[in-house]
Amino acid sequence: MRQKYYITTAIAYASGKPHIGNTYEAILADSIARWKRYEGYDVYLQTGTDEHGQKIEDKAAAAGVTPKEYVDGVAGEIKRIWDLMGTSYDRFIRTTDEDHVKAVQKIFRYMYDKGDIYKGYYEGMYCVPCESFFTPSQLVDGKCPDCGREVQPAKEEAYFFKMSKYAPKLIDYINTHPDFIRPVSRRNEMMNNFLLPGLQDLCVSRTSFKWGIPVDFDPKHVVYVWLDALANYITCIGYECGGESSELFKKLWPADVHVIGKDIIRFHTIYWPIFLMSLDLPLPKTVFGHPWLLQEGGKMSKSKGNVMYADDLAELFGVDAVRYYVLNEMPFDNDGTITWDLLVERLNADLANTLGNLVNRTVAMSNKYFGGAVKRTGAEDSVDAELKAVALGAKDRAQKAMDDFRIADALSEIFNIFRRSNKYIDETAPWTLAKDPEKADRLSEVLYNLIESISIGANLLAPFLPATAGKIMKEIGAEPRAIETLSQFGQYPAEGGRVAEKPEILFARLDPKAVAEQIEAVQAKYAKPAEPEAPQLPPIKAEIAYDDFDKLDLRLAKITACEEVKRSKKLLKLTVSLGNEERTVVSGIKNWYKPEELIGKTVVLVANLKPVTLCGVESHGMILCASDPEDKELAFISPSKNLPAGWVVR
Repeated sequence: MRQKYYITTAIAYASGKPHIGNTYEAILADSIARWKRYEGYDVYLQTGTDEHGQKIEDKAAAAGVTPKEYVDGVAGEIKRIWDLMGTSYDRFIRTTDEDHVKAVQKIFRYMYDKGDIYKGYYEGMYCVPCESFFTPSQLVDGKCPDCGREVQPAKEEAYFFKMSKYAPKLIDYINTHPDFIRPVSRRNEMMNNFLLPGLQDLCVSRTSFKWGIPVDFDPKHVVYVWLDALANYITCIGYECGGESSELFKKLWPADVHVIGKDIIRFHTIYWPIFLMSLDLPLPKTVFGHPWLLQEGGKMSKSKGNVMYADDLAELFGVDAVRYYVLNEMPFDNDGTITWDLLVERLNADLANTLGNLVNRTVAMSNKYFGGAVKRTGAEDSVDAELKAVALGAKDRAQKAMDDFRIADALSEIFNIFRRSNKYIDETAPWTLAKDPEKADRLSEVLYNLIESISIGANLLAPFLPATAGKIMKEIGAEPRAIETLSQFGQYPAEGGRVAEKPEILFARLDPKAVAEQIEAVQAKYAKPAEPEAPQLPPIKAEIAYDDFDKLDLRLAKITACEEVKRSKKLLKLTVSLGNEERTVVSGIKNWYKPEELIGKTVVLVANLKPVTLCGVESHGMILCASDPEDKELAFISPSKNLPAGWVVR
């Protein structure tokens, strides 16, 4: 029976389209899952979307749709991008899924009945984007310590979880399980900044918004987003609180690793394990808090306008090229960087030159010198030993790196095979061997060694660049191999194999100038419209005394009739009611209003203005309007409520 391996991502918050920094986590977890499958594990990969909270409720209202309609659209977009990038998940859970909702309600009730949750009041500073409360002392420069945004005071009835009840047990667990929090720097941060100073009880319900899972025994409360979201790791595999959980849950739990971003490690290494302790469930074996993928040295955000999206990158460079870049450029413990220039530079150097050119010229030489046949002849030379050593040692070195979640290091070990193979071509000079018929066996052996080394590298590369690995296998006429055979040189058919007749270009070299033009087109899609220049408003007129203002008699007037003034391009003739009398008023608003649009409208009239005659019509008053400095836009002033004509305006 194969050993199980349960791996999860943090479920993506369904507030908008995920950028490449968000998508990196799905690619990272997928590469680990594919590697473990290759090692022979029975792998279950979970991902999905976190769909509740005030931020989503607010965004849905702004978009004029229900919260469910809003998250349906965003969750669909997230799933599309995860699928595009080749994420081989076993379940894509949504926190609006019915089985998750019912399970969370049972979990909340169980914790309440156990005495771990109690009702009280919360007063503090609340960050809407992070869905988190903070005390004033936790703020940084008066702002959210997690995202740096503004916070707002909030007070409401809430249920609280007794965090301090389990804190000593969690501290002891972390001290006795050194692999529970990876890397070590994250473990030290959690211990020194949060656990050892003492935990406050955690707010686990809200009443100030409705978009959440209702507390079934107190429906005015919804379950706080973190208890709701974190529970997905067990609800998605059939956990039944207080009942008989599914066979899948019994098989998979505890999780082998939660793959999450470093910004939410506190929730996963403090709140989540304490919730599990309350449920009497074992803790996950490892929580891996990966670093951020930054652009131009800063965290990506739509507000900064520095966002890059995976689907745009894949359209420009290809899915595997994007997978390679984000996996290769992310250190184990420090933040990685992505820029357009670095992308082009890295893809040209590693994928086009080191890998693509190696496969292409090896296949081309096999076709040119032996009609595509690949055969081992035994005509060895001392220079072969180093190539074989690099190729045969790569599997163990890559496995060690993957066991430590050092994915970039594992990729580097694999690419060392390709780098050494390129050097081997220079050392053996097959084009020179081909000139001497007596060296045909040696030439055949050289090409066999290259094909075998490429085959080993392609098999190891498959978890990271699955489509590319498949293309390489097809090019060199090789079959996928079990991982244990990659420490044995000579598994490619010694008596004869055959490469493709016409090798495909795996990765074309990118022209930086051509790419720059494509990048401009992509960026134009997301460019914010230029802010209009502030209008040059006329200066405020000289001050007047109240007595001067008091001389004006401003009244509400209702327009009962309206027609154009003959021989005038600008004037309309209005009949207005002041409640106890009717008047004729001429107004220069013809360019902005049609006569039929004004009938029945209530306007503000200067009622004691001396009458004047305009185009043969006597005007008794003037209606008040607002306009821009250049008179391009104009609108009459009207009360916000339906008030009677004749009322005084003051």
